[in-house]
Amino acid sequence: MNPSIDKTVVVAMSGGVDSSVSAALLKEQGYEVIGVTMKLWNYDDVGNVNRESGCCSIDTVHDARVVCEQIGVPHFVWDLSEEFGRAVMDNFVNEYLEGRTPNPCVMCNKHIKWGTFLTKAKNLGADFVATGHYARVTRDPVSGMFSLRASYNRAKDQSYALWGIRQKALAMTLFPIGKMTKEEVRAFAEKKGLRTAKKSESQEICFITDNNYNRFLRDKVSGLKERLSGGEIRTVDGKKVGEHDGYPFYTIGQRRGVGVAMNEPVYVTQISAPDNVIYVGSKKDLMAEGLVAKEVNLIRPDVVNQEIRIQAKIRYNDPGHPGVMRKELDGSFVVEFDEPQSAVTPGQSVVFYSEDEVLGGGIIEKALTNKLEAV
Repeated sequence: MNPSIDKTVVVAMSGGVDSSVSAALLKEQGYEVIGVTMKLWNYDDVGNVNRESGCCSIDTVHDARVVCEQIGVPHFVWDLSEEFGRAVMDNFVNEYLEGRTPNPCVMCNKHIKWGTFLTKAKNLGADFVATGHYARVTRDPVSGMFSLRASYNRAKDQSYALWGIRQKALAMTLFPIGKMTKEEVRAFAEKKGLRTAKKSESQEICFITDNNYNRFLRDKVSGLKERLSGGEIRTVDGKKVGEHDGYPFYTIGQRRGVGVAMNEPVYVTQISAPDNVIYVGSKKDLMAEGLVAKEVNLIRPDVVNQEIRIQAKIRYNDPGHPGVMRKELDGSFVVEFDEPQSAVTPGQSVVFYSEDEVLGGGIIEKALTNKLEAV
């Protein structure tokens, strides 16, 4: 008996080829499929200069609707812009104002796709939700716990941005293309004649279609540049070497556009929001022996002991670094790398892996430049 019979799945359809193929595959497997495109923001609210681009453009919604017609499933648009504004866009702005570098895709996955979207799908009577992410879900036959795992297609793996999904949500999640390559996805779409088969994929943050973070922040925070420009740029030992345009316009590890000439390449090593100061140094000054993470979600708490060896990824395309993770008394987690790592950036995510399994993740609170530094 086909286990998918009489099971309903709501597919988040972005208008791209990955979610299109996900919906088509689930339809072929016998699920009752409902396609939903989320309206996440309004152009007037984000100041975009390109109204033909982004996940909320008319063309994107139309592409998703046409694909649903092609595979014979209903399509709806859900306006989640209010929730997205609070959980993602406000967080994005606030984190930059705190001198941190956020990852809005992580916040969207955690609070919108596996938050508001999942709740609405459950209210529709859905058994599952599905997306076009390159990741996998498995179940431990002994414990019954669900696991988030990297895609077989490591070049496109997106598990790093999914660490915020909790057990109950993971149990309702399907990733239909998690075992496929991008080439296989496109080949399937072309074979089925799907409208999105040759559609290019967007690389920028969805609500900043011109990819200009500085412009977005200036638009969202009135007088930001005027208020913060003229702050000091200092070396790691405190010597003033220049002035900056506003600390939210910089990020840890940045080299281009720093505006300071020294005898060697100069990198942003620290951002101090309270006193409007940016610190710069050499590449060796970027090295950290560990980090502190907060807002940690453990997907598999049953396998995480007080101290455990992991592979820690500290940015999206990071190959991962071996080290030890332990939980502190205040609820934070400390990661100590076997070898020092460069540009550990507050606000970004650290994700804990055991081989291809995501044990959990959290937000980097600070880098530890000495393993004995007080937490």
